[in-house]
Amino acid sequence: MATPAAHGTPDAPLLVVRGETTLEADPDIARLGITVTARGRDRRTTLDDLTRRNTEVLDLIRSYGDAVTEVSTGAVSVAPELAPHGRGERVRGHHGHVHVTAALTDFAALGDLTTRLASLDLTRVDGPWWELRPDSPVHREARRQAVRDAVRRATEYAEALDTSVAALIELTDLGGEATGGRPQGALERRTLRRAAATEDTPPEPLDLEPERMRVRAEVRAQFTMVPPHL
Repeated sequence: MATPAAHGTPDAPLLVVRGETTLEADPDIARLGITVTARGRDRRTTLDDLTRRNTEVLDLIRSYGDAVTEVSTGAVSVAPELAPHGRGERVRGHHGHVHVTAALTDFAALGDLTTRLASLDLTRVDGPWWELRPDSPVHREARRQAVRDAVRRATEYAEALDTSVAALIELTDLGGEATGGRPQGALERRTLRRAAATEDTPPEPLDLEPERMRVRAEVRAQFTMVPPHL
């Protein structure tokens, strides 16, 4: 039997519907952004300080073992600072920074690592950003429910015409998204000092509560119907 035309015919009316769903789920991953900074009067001193602080950050992150699933270095910058006044290109100092990203799946270690990183000299911590794994079963379940929603809607429209759905012509994935996971702010050493009793007393680990993720999926489906008697 020939496939009905995409625009439908009186003998095979076309029914086009959308199906969608939104699910909530706990995140699988927490990401932290760490920015290490160094400043000095000469380039060599700045580079040495930046290298030492970057190594200290990486060693601390790696000390958490399997709790950390990913560590990567992003932007690196070392630049001169020019004097604001005077003639010529007089350099008054240098500054540099390194940006590091860490991903954790063990949220019990997250608060402790975040606090310890923010306690380091000239180190800024941003995040956490909460995420789902790309292969999380929540994505698959959202797609399944979106398809079922499309079938339900098509069936209800057909029943409103006292007829039934005959066949599926086309199913299009309109995409989806996982939302939520807003960062909880930025921390720096000077921020945490106020919470510590003394400079030598380590601050208490932060209590970071994972934010629920919202996973949305949407499809477009085309069906033919048994011709209704209008």
